[in-house]
Amino acid sequence: MNSFKGRDLLTLADYSADEIAAILERAAEVKGNPAAWKKALDGRTLAMIFEKPSLRTRVTFETGMTQLHGHAIYIGPNEAGLGTRESIPDVARNLDRWVDGIMARVFAHSKVDGLAASARIPVINGLSDDHHPVQALADIMTIREAAGSIAGHKLAYVGDGNNVTHSLLQAAALTGLSISVATPAKYEPRADIVKWAVDAGRKTGCKVEITHDIAAAVKGAHFIYTDVWASMGQEAEAEARRKIFLPYQVNAKVMKLAGTDPWFLHCLPAHRGDEVTDDVADSPRSLIFQQAENRLHSQKALLVLLMGD
Repeated sequence: MNSFKGRDLLTLADYSADEIAAILERAAEVKGNPAAWKKALDGRTLAMIFEKPSLRTRVTFETGMTQLHGHAIYIGPNEAGLGTRESIPDVARNLDRWVDGIMARVFAHSKVDGLAASARIPVINGLSDDHHPVQALADIMTIREAAGSIAGHKLAYVGDGNNVTHSLLQAAALTGLSISVATPAKYEPRADIVKWAVDAGRKTGCKVEITHDIAAAVKGAHFIYTDVWASMGQEAEAEARRKIFLPYQVNAKVMKLAGTDPWFLHCLPAHRGDEVTDDVADSPRSLIFQQAENRLHSQKALLVLLMGD
């Protein structure tokens, strides 16, 4: 029996440590033998709602549905108009009569919550201002491939305490990956999410640290992760943020501070010369394109579990 069928994925906190492990196992199976899953979603349709532009999210979900013998429909900002052109409950109640699942990439996290509250079909958060769970699944999958395991290793995240940071904190806590986050003052991740990660991490051996000190964060790290300094919707703050975050650039010096020959991670798109230098992004220790590839495999696994038989 598929215990995942019909469930939503709004944040990784929706799932237990064992369930995250099961998703990762299925992702490895899908990646290792894609032919075995080529009819897994035969005849099923995924509605993809986009308030924000996307390369990886759109291509990987649409390609994933195609490879699983399903179909994906792109719904842009003008078609859906969540909460403006049409109420969120009305959008959800229309879609759940036509399609088998909804993926939404939105600004306010309350919009994916609202879709899930009204739809009778699975709703997947493809990114919100507060969380990016599908990216974190690909990240954890990539870490396991590179290191052979997840628990017992350390991830250092350097930069803005944003949606990616929040999902990484949850993923780390659920998998036993220790995580140290270095941000400028006033840009730390949300306190409630940090507390959740600390509490959940006690059961898995995950140690959580929030600091303003890059050297302390990256010391002993097996993986160093960064993201853009200004996310979509923060463009007006970009120049001010650049001045604040410039000391948090991940460059060769920062990588050496780890003392472990760490792997480099980035969810992309990268603003090269800002949060990361070319020599780090393009180094043999960079996993950024493996992460991007694993968006496809981990999301296919998720789609099979939530929408399959």
